[in-house]
Amino acid sequence: MELGLSGRKALVLGASRGLGAAIAKSLATEGAHVYAAARNTDRIAEWVATLPAERNMAVTTLYLDLADLASVEAAASQIDAVGGVDILINNSGGPAPSSAEEARRADWIAQFEAMAANVIHLTQALLPAMKMRRWGRIVTIASSGVEQPIANLAISNGVRAALVGWSKTLAGEVARHGITANVVLPGRIGTERVASLDASTAQRTGTDLLDVARQSAASIPASRYGRPEEFADVVTFLASERASYVTGSLIRVDGGMIRSI
Repeated sequence: MELGLSGRKALVLGASRGLGAAIAKSLATEGAHVYAAARNTDRIAEWVATLPAERNMAVTTLYLDLADLASVEAAASQIDAVGGVDILINNSGGPAPSSAEEARRADWIAQFEAMAANVIHLTQALLPAMKMRRWGRIVTIASSGVEQPIANLAISNGVRAALVGWSKTLAGEVARHGITANVVLPGRIGTERVASLDASTAQRTGTDLLDVARQSAASIPASRYGRPEEFADVVTFLASERASYVTGSLIRVDGGMIRSI
């Protein structure tokens, strides 16, 4: 299937590793010019070097720290200077584990700023160029925790749920401009983030790390963790010309882990 991504410009947040890197690579492979943004630009350079020679020139590295408003606004200005982007992938790192009872007010405020307020601010800054072209794709990466809260991840569950409400509202406002806005929920995807959460669970419960991973995989109908590339393929489709009538949606990529309808 031709996705119609050739010549499109995409900004991918959190592109240094994990889901963000996989999405950026997928978009670049499909012909988009990708602005890969993260704090650790050296790690972006590492995966760019693995792309086919004809595609590694299609990635521009961009420094962006979502916890720093000045950095977000500087990145927005850089993107605006090249005429904006057609595709925005809102992907942020997750907070440290914490219970709802113990999470501190300061942590809630800091994480809401980095994971929601600054993401929304950046999106608003990039919308005018999409509206002018009457074409745009906004895909926000959240977590399965917004549908089935994950134990000891209270801040992530709460802040990412706020992004779902925002994205659904935005979708209704911008559809007439040819812009879609969707949220994708990863389940247990084999990334460094999930590995660190498994390690935290093992330490908190006094369970062997391998047993934590085995028990987690056994709870998934697919009986395994997903691959970042599998997740990225879904996001790439939503970012494509072919997904023009999909908007305001919440899409799971979780191997059947969430059991509710």
